[in-house]
Amino acid sequence: MPSPEPLVAPAPAASVGSALLQDLRHAATPYADALERHASRSPIQLMVPGHSGNGSGISGRLAEFFGERVLQLDVPMLLDDIDLGENSPLSQALELAAEAWGARRTWFLAGGASQANRIAALAVRGLGATVLSQRSAHSSFSDGVLTAGLTPSFVLPSVDARYGIAHGVSPSALDDALMAAADRGQPASAVYIVSPSYFGSVADVAGLAEVAHAHGAPLIVDGAWGPHFGFHPDLPESPTRLGADLVVSSTHKLAGSLTQSAMLHLGDGPFADRLEPLIERAVSTTSSTSSSALLTASLDIARHALMTGADAIGQSIAGADAFRAALREDPRFSVVSDGFGAFDDIVGADPLRVPIDVSATGVSGHWLRQHLLEVEGIYFEISTATALVALIGAGKTPDLAHVHRVLSAAVDSEEAHAERAQADSAGFPALPPSGALRMLPRDAYFAATELVPAAQAVGRISADTLAAYPPGIPNVIPGEEITVQTVAFLQAVAASPSGYVRGAVDPDVARFRVTRQD
Repeated sequence: MPSPEPLVAPAPAASVGSALLQDLRHAATPYADALERHASRSPIQLMVPGHSGNGSGISGRLAEFFGERVLQLDVPMLLDDIDLGENSPLSQALELAAEAWGARRTWFLAGGASQANRIAALAVRGLGATVLSQRSAHSSFSDGVLTAGLTPSFVLPSVDARYGIAHGVSPSALDDALMAAADRGQPASAVYIVSPSYFGSVADVAGLAEVAHAHGAPLIVDGAWGPHFGFHPDLPESPTRLGADLVVSSTHKLAGSLTQSAMLHLGDGPFADRLEPLIERAVSTTSSTSSSALLTASLDIARHALMTGADAIGQSIAGADAFRAALREDPRFSVVSDGFGAFDDIVGADPLRVPIDVSATGVSGHWLRQHLLEVEGIYFEISTATALVALIGAGKTPDLAHVHRVLSAAVDSEEAHAERAQADSAGFPALPPSGALRMLPRDAYFAATELVPAAQAVGRISADTLAAYPPGIPNVIPGEEITVQTVAFLQAVAASPSGYVRGAVDPDVARFRVTRQD
């Protein structure tokens, strides 16, 4: 498997001064600093929020729980010297973020990458009514397709049947899908792909952008799991620097901002002029008018930390590498990403994701994840029937040697022996193929519906988006036919220790909402 190319070439002598100036600029956190200046004045706040920036009165428990400092920094929007004006601290923070990720423009979002996905769908509707999407896109993008009234067509990712996981899309597969869509009379107005995957596989973003542009479509990259890309020579490059036109960045996932904070990056490509006003309108439509100053400040600080934390990120990568080496030497485990070279859509891997094959232990990844959570207080990000995924935040150095010891002890425990003795030999159902799209998602969502038992739902048209969590990829979207395989898979996920199905009518997925046949 090709290794990622170096991200930062040595600076020529003539550019040393400009590089130093950039380093100095990124040492600042203009928005966060502005909040601190506001709090230092101890203002009397006769405005929202109702806690008034202090722990007096009924806000005592709130201050006790979070600390009064949080209340002091939790200010509303539209304040002088914070976010008002052309060169406000917020504007400066956004400019620095765009520079850091190689974007023409960046937006800070308090609604997570889910909001960014919906913005992307709403924005590209202004370019046309059709979108070609990787079928393993997150459910929030499906929600955006529905909201925008887009007509979707799909390109299938490569699937590793052994682990039941979807990877990415190769440029040749995208080219074939785009030509097929055009032949059906539905040329794509935009293309949406995912990189990296939940398991850390990285697609050829540069090649995909070239193919999409050749077909007259911008490339949207769901880079939710790669917000740290581009900030160390041993990491893959930022998608915006590889030609992506719009990049969803879930900054909180590995880049250290607070949960629910995210960014959306506009690349400086051939569609930027048309996309920028469309994105601006979509951001306005989907954003709260009471956006969180705390989340915004955490994004400003996360950018600063990434731009100044190359050494710490290097230590994180070294720790993850050592963890992988120890797993390879342990006959009970192997590293899933060692087999990425068998897939032509994968050109690299995120070194801060460690996907672990646990099939040789005889216990499922679902059981093992739940056991470690309950008994040892160790939380892995994702589990499948045969794998666990460890996620290491950029610049973080958890005790992975301890994790390996505990992991080993867990599979040798009495509980694991008992689990192996009663394990279902039939195993977990395979990842199901999607059913045929028989109605547009928006039409199915707003159609007259009825609830039917699972057995009667087979062959009917779903009115809901149903997505197994983790990782949140829709197994059926509104307008698609519900299949026997999909029902079996979703019910198995719902019954697993750590799984649930987003959008399901009931926790057991015993009933489905379908469109009426009359």
